[in-house]
Amino acid sequence: MLENKKRIIIAISLLILTAISIFFALSKEKSVETLSKYGSRGSEVTQIQTKLKRWGYYNGNIDGIYGTQTVNAVKYFQRKNGLTADGIAGPATLKAMGIYSSSSSSSSSSSNSNNVNLLARLIYGESRGESYTGQVAVGAVVLNRVKSSSFPNTISGVIYQSGAFDAVSDGQINLSPNSTAKKAAQDALNGWDPSYGAIYYFNPATATNKWIWSRPMTVTIGKHRFCK
Repeated sequence: MLENKKRIIIAISLLILTAISIFFALSKEKSVETLSKYGSRGSEVTQIQTKLKRWGYYNGNIDGIYGTQTVNAVKYFQRKNGLTADGIAGPATLKAMGIYSSSSSSSSSSSNSNNVNLLARLIYGESRGESYTGQVAVGAVVLNRVKSSSFPNTISGVIYQSGAFDAVSDGQINLSPNSTAKKAAQDALNGWDPSYGAIYYFNPATATNKWIWSRPMTVTIGKHRFCK
């Protein structure tokens, strides 16, 4: 009788250990599947290709197939943004691109909301008297700096970089943005760039810095001159 109980306990223990092993194996497999890499296909790959093509890292077809050209483009993007250049679009790379997988939708939604709000505050503080296009262009300058190796690679890092924006220096960054600024921030985050790749802008009527005048102009919108 005692021997039978021991056998039953051992059998149950083995079943539990087997179930735990299967669970962790499936979890690991699922986490790997959320990464886009060579051979992957689908909407996430399409997003990656679209963003990289818009930013000048990728010149292939947007076909949703993670081929050699996509791998090389991802590596190029990773090198420019201080990431491990392995050609795999893992969590850190996707986050840098502004792409969030469904497995992290809750945290990514919160992160995206924070980015929209911060960018909207900057837009409101810097350009609330400008046209809607002009406000989107200011937001695009921030995002262009994020993509540039010459600036911090996060929105908050760019905005709060010392001396970068008057709205931060004079405290207007702390004002509550209106719905127009929020919409402009979202449009900029979605990829609209009326500044044509500019990483600077200034008001010619008030600018005192001679260096800024030497920068190549991309476009003038309202009171702001945008340049690279």
